[in-house]
Amino acid sequence: MSGARRKARRRAVEVLYEAEVRGISVEEVIKRRLAQPEPPINEFTEQLARSVNGHRDRIDELLDTYAIGWTLERMPVVDRNILRMGAYELLWAEDIPDAVAIAEAVGVAKELSTDESPNFVNGLLSRLMENKSTLAL
Repeated sequence: MSGARRKARRRAVEVLYEAEVRGISVEEVIKRRLAQPEPPINEFTEQLARSVNGHRDRIDELLDTYAIGWTLERMPVVDRNILRMGAYELLWAEDIPDAVAIAEAVGVAKELSTDESPNFVNGLLSRLMENKSTLAL
């Protein structure tokens, strides 16, 4: 997986994070980011952030269901948004292999979150993958 894609995924998580923390829409964050030259935001980032946001209610239900010992509200905001991205790519992005969706989310967690986060992200997304065939999307 290219470094450019990883960076674009990280930026998508940053967009989702900013929207949640500031209480504004993902669309507003994208518009604001496009109006400023730094950090750059590309089409993949935009589409990923919009797609995650479009499936957010179902993603959040699934994360809440499969997070052992955690509620969605108790998760750090950055982890919650990394998991949202990973769950979207795992369950809805048919052009992304399952293992890649998980590995990329884990990679973004290594870059943006705590030392425990990559294992947490890996474990939760792996549980979703194991149950993928039975999930109603």
